[in-house]
Amino acid sequence: MHDHQGIIGRSVWGVALGLAAWFAWSAGASAQEGAAPAPASPPPAASAPAPETPAAPPTLEEKGRYLATAGDCISCHTRPGGEPFSGGLALKTPFGTLYTPNITPDKDTGIGNWTEEQFGRAMHSGVDDDGDQLYPVFPYTAYTKVTDEDVHAIFAYFKSLKPVSYTPPKNDMKFPYNIRALLLGWKKLYFHEGRYTPDPSQSAEWNRGAYLVQGLAHCGTCHTPRNSLGGEDMSMAFTGGTYIDEIRDVVEDQQITPQEGMFRPWSSVNLTTAPSGIGNWSLDEIVQYLKTGHTNYAGAFGPMSEVVNNSTKYLTDADLHAMAVYLKSLPAKAAPVDKIPDDKIKAGEIVYTTRCGDCHLPTGLGIAPGPNVDPTKVSPPLVGNAIIQAPDPASLINVILYGAHEANLGQGSWPKMPGFQNEVGFDDDQIAALCDYLRASWGNQGGPVTAAQVTKQR
Repeated sequence: MHDHQGIIGRSVWGVALGLAAWFAWSAGASAQEGAAPAPASPPPAASAPAPETPAAPPTLEEKGRYLATAGDCISCHTRPGGEPFSGGLALKTPFGTLYTPNITPDKDTGIGNWTEEQFGRAMHSGVDDDGDQLYPVFPYTAYTKVTDEDVHAIFAYFKSLKPVSYTPPKNDMKFPYNIRALLLGWKKLYFHEGRYTPDPSQSAEWNRGAYLVQGLAHCGTCHTPRNSLGGEDMSMAFTGGTYIDEIRDVVEDQQITPQEGMFRPWSSVNLTTAPSGIGNWSLDEIVQYLKTGHTNYAGAFGPMSEVVNNSTKYLTDADLHAMAVYLKSLPAKAAPVDKIPDDKIKAGEIVYTTRCGDCHLPTGLGIAPGPNVDPTKVSPPLVGNAIIQAPDPASLINVILYGAHEANLGQGSWPKMPGFQNEVGFDDDQIAALCDYLRASWGNQGGPVTAAQVTKQR
């Protein structure tokens, strides 16, 4: 029996046993060279335009590669320094450690002996080749919406990969969480199997965006809060969540460099049209963010930088625009937040003025790039910033402590921001006050932050 805990993707998960519940989520490994299709090169200059040749339709394997890229499969199924898709990435949880499986077509250690029916059952039902329940760290709760035709193409792509002989370590889950049969109870509560059904009242573009966001891209699995049993709180879908991720950094070649064995909570932003979410973003700005990892409102930091680098930057503009159309249709919704006391805002303003105001300006508008602006002095605006207003301040605290290193460091991205983790005299109370000031100023709508939350992120 294979010790599979999942097949493809990155997400959140939970297991219920009686009244006990648990969940944890993580992101995957470093981007591997050749893991996703490279952008097409521009044609050579010519004195006269050549007659257009109709593009050949993609092969089944090429279609599958694109779909697997949309699903960001490589991120979880490539361990640091390992061959793409050969698995072995450790997913740490409070209840033990899971290791992602090898999904190359190796017959002994991968999915080489899997049938398409078995692969489809894993994608759509969360059951592996031996009939065991899969932990929902593999986001079958979203992949169940993927059409049979697309699953067929994804399977063909994985079967076309170079087989890699590698056996990941065995899962090390605490009792009783190592009993997979208990997942049947969790599924009855929180798993709703079925393919995506187009909404006839919406446009074809909207439906394409909904299919990608709800299915392959599985955005809701990180951007939806979880209840006490680890199930998605669908009444607050896409309003932001919290998850555990391996600590990573972005280096100059735009690859993700894992710092193996180090994990830290992160928070995801509100994707609805609420002011604390993406309500002020245009369709083009959403597309730009998914393509490049930055806009005037936010940069892709932490796990989201991996999503951009390994997945969304390779999607077609048409698909990114469709996703933006769908996201912009989500009704504004945000969890209620407590008012931040005035004295904490005042204390935070002092910290901001002395530590942050030179770069981000007293107005919080930052310094936009321009012909006469030193590119090293450019800084993003904090006004309307979705990361600052996220329901959980974990990512904001991480940026302050450890710096902001965006998904892409090419033209147009913000310069790296240094972290304050080791700065003498900048304690957790001051950082909490700074967060309070940022979350309550310039029309931002975030709740209070405590010193204990800052200490947790350390």
